[in-house]
Amino acid sequence: MSAKAKLALAFALTATAGMVQAADLRIGLQEDPDVLDPDQSRTFVGRIVYASLCDKLFDISPDLEIIPMLATEWSWSDDGTELTMSLREGVTFHDGEPFNAEAVVYNINRSQTLEESRRKSEIASITGVEALDDMTVKITVGAPDATLIAQLADRAGMMLSPKAAEEAGADLGLNPVCSGPFKFVERIQQDRIVLEKFAEYYNADAINFDTVTFLPIPDTTVRLANLRSGDIDMLERLAATDVASVRGDSGLKLESATSIGYQGITINVGNGERANNPLGLDSRVRKALSLSIDREALNQVVFEGAFTPGNQHVPPNSPWYDDRFPVEARDIEAAKALLAEAGYADGVTIEMQTANNPVQTQVVQVIQAMAAEAGITIEIAAKEFATMLSEQTAGNYTSTQVGWSGRVDPDGNIHQFVTTGGGLNDAKYSNPEVDRLLNEARASNDTAVRKQAYEAATEILMTDLPLVYLYHPAWIWALDASVEGFVPYPDGMIRLQGVSMTE
Repeated sequence: MSAKAKLALAFALTATAGMVQAADLRIGLQEDPDVLDPDQSRTFVGRIVYASLCDKLFDISPDLEIIPMLATEWSWSDDGTELTMSLREGVTFHDGEPFNAEAVVYNINRSQTLEESRRKSEIASITGVEALDDMTVKITVGAPDATLIAQLADRAGMMLSPKAAEEAGADLGLNPVCSGPFKFVERIQQDRIVLEKFAEYYNADAINFDTVTFLPIPDTTVRLANLRSGDIDMLERLAATDVASVRGDSGLKLESATSIGYQGITINVGNGERANNPLGLDSRVRKALSLSIDREALNQVVFEGAFTPGNQHVPPNSPWYDDRFPVEARDIEAAKALLAEAGYADGVTIEMQTANNPVQTQVVQVIQAMAAEAGITIEIAAKEFATMLSEQTAGNYTSTQVGWSGRVDPDGNIHQFVTTGGGLNDAKYSNPEVDRLLNEARASNDTAVRKQAYEAATEILMTDLPLVYLYHPAWIWALDASVEGFVPYPDGMIRLQGVSMTE
């Protein structure tokens, strides 16, 4: 081959290589995440960032099966009280520290003892954790916990560098140090989060981007416009009303998956002085609010029928759904009667927080119009998402239209929201019988026993109504046509292994 031919071939190969790997992948998020510390955070978009930043002990498949990640093998003792895990060799944290059994011990202890940790209730069953050798860990639980592995397939199982966590304490979120495919570079609040490829990642060959940048763009119309203009390469939570438009655009792709989560209304029933109002004090008022809402009409008006109306912590097609309580039809007269019975025949006025994005604002506006017909006046307080959650945690709210992205095990959709002291129980709801039943469901590996416990708890919650469930979304992503290899997951996460982009 002549020198000229060799030069031409080398140029062609270089050009081809440039087509399959873009320097930066830009992802549009619906909100700005809260603190980037897996033990403290609670936002859905935060979990999207973690999918690139922080590997977990376990992961899930698109079919919702538990699969290995940092733990490669595991087994339970015969009595279900000891979980032994073999760990992945050759894993390094972003600060160069080794991942090993002692790191797992540290992380689980941190999740249980850090004052600000929201993971405490998720792994409350753990009574001990021990490094059997450098790459083997034994976790002991006080009683069998059917949910534990599913919890360790999420934030409770995300591994932080013990050295970095020890030095930073509760401020780790300012510079998180994990072991995922990308490491933290910078964050500018309400503007961007930048990560860069971690060269020492054990599966680095599957990562085809030098950096990934997450851009919070709350307005769905603006987010899609940014995708069309080339300012971002993909977006999460495309508005259902834009599905047809994206499908008709040859420059874009559409991907979707049915969510395992929900959207609803969290009501302050015991979180400080703001609970002292008709909605917080009287379950009849909460029931009247629920009866005033036509969930199917809400689905049609806001989402063009793309979502699933719901009234429980799991969707109606879930094996854990309690068929004794189907989604109720709207009943204005029954709602008015309940208000009158509670002493509010002339109606009530309540405040409802919502995230300041167009979709959730429209959801609350539709609910506002429906509730008004029953005599319930809703005053809307639209806030930036992280601020809204902060106010909710502090008890500075009456009600919030807010959702949950969902977990593989049903426990993850209900336990921490309604048990006394639960990490996400911002309603401060407390019922000893609900606590007993949901703890019982956690402690059994028998599906029939668990289902019976969930049904008994659901029956109580249908009366007490600290949460009013509304619908179950479908996760919808829009991508530039050049993006290849993206796999949609029911948990709504964006996993970048195997994803590439031609130029």
